Amino acid sequence: MPRRPDTPSARLAALRLALVAAVGGFAPLAAAGLVVMHGYADVTSALVWIQSDAPGPIRVTWRAEGDSGERTATLDARAERENVVVARLTGLSPGARASYVVEGDGERREGTARAQPHWRDAKDAADITIAIGSCALLEDDDPRGRAAHPGGEHGIFDAIAARQPDVMLWLGDNVYLRRPDLYDPAAMAARHKRQRGFGALQRLLAATSHVAIWDDHDYGPNDADGSYPLKGEALRLFTLYWANASFGLPGLPGIFGAAPYGDVDLVLLDNRYYRSHPKLPDGPDKGMFGAAQMAWLENVLLGARGRVKLVAGGSQFWNAASRYEGLYQYPSEQKRLADFLLAARIDGLVFLSGDRHFGALLRVDRPGAYPLHEFTSSPLTSRPWEKPDAAERENPQVVAGTLVGRRQFGLIRVTGPGDDRRVALESYDSAGALLWRHELRAVDLRFPSSRPSAR
Repeated sequence: MPRRPDTPSARLAALRLALVAAVGGFAPLAAAGLVVMHGYADVTSALVWIQSDAPGPIRVTWRAEGDSGERTATLDARAERENVVVARLTGLSPGARASYVVEGDGERREGTARAQPHWRDAKDAADITIAIGSCALLEDDDPRGRAAHPGGEHGIFDAIAARQPDVMLWLGDNVYLRRPDLYDPAAMAARHKRQRGFGALQRLLAATSHVAIWDDHDYGPNDADGSYPLKGEALRLFTLYWANASFGLPGLPGIFGAAPYGDVDLVLLDNRYYRSHPKLPDGPDKGMFGAAQMAWLENVLLGARGRVKLVAGGSQFWNAASRYEGLYQYPSEQKRLADFLLAARIDGLVFLSGDRHFGALLRVDRPGAYPLHEFTSSPLTSRPWEKPDAAERENPQVVAGTLVGRRQFGLIRVTGPGDDRRVALESYDSAGALLWRHELRAVDLRFPSSRPSAR
């Protein structure tokens, strides 16, 4: 392979990173070379995200399992797109793997991606494992913008990879933008690149498919809302650095979207782009998600056919004891969602959230309906809230034994035949040791008169 190009654009990119490092007060990382992450995989193809250090051609060659021939795509890494390209590995059979080689920037990476499974008969339903986590802070961030709670225990990323999940869902605060970054697009971009090239992450990035939502720290300032003036740049960077199935809708920007996997519907929400300030008077125009996104969510849930529907947001949905950010700060919108779920009789719901720097499983009982569960998993590497306050400890919504103030990640295991699916919610510490496990039956996540879905 040729050496990395010594072109004016390459030198400019290197100079920009060096200047941002000098202004921001941190030493630049050594060149990471090619960084590869697996993005969303559907039943016949898989996305592979690639970033190089310098602009230039990126060649991706892959061979699908059971296919005698190779396929090739050559993509153009450009500085205005942070030298990021996304290759779609096509021609896969459901559940099959594809071996690939990425060449560019004078380097070569090899790996294996996998399409998601598909089945027609309920008895053939595949087991599905989804990892979740939030709040990934690096301990070597710059001193001028250092948070009061530095990160650590980065071995947690290898612990997640060792569990071999089918999908990793990042629940927000996946990058911590710091004060020097917040009004400097070049510094924001450098922060994203620095995080993505972090050595401890590399095995996990290529071990499974990844999808993500954001929260305040990878969007903008702490507790940021829709008034953040650089939210357009934040959206540009987020959609560059993640390879979800989709982002927003035509005419309705944002990071929300759907990412179905087997008979599990992942519904990803954007809790920042349209967020009202929580001190505004309550009313139909005040929301964490906004009226247009709420209408989208209602349509998605009405059309979703998965036996399990995982609805993910960066802030908690149902915690009545919280004094921090959450949907409770938007009573009308929270009531709209709760009323809709009852009136539309939406089956199979489990909510997912991060943000809180502790983990817990909440159970919200509803008259005449199955209880709602919310699995909060936080933090991955940021400092945990080791001793949650009395309101959290005594919260009657918390399932006994699940309130844990330490670094952690979650697994959601969906197993068994389609007519008897089980949903195990599990939390693990940074070394991969089980903290707690709670199992639900899919049949118990349905309204009494509901029939099993067709899938």
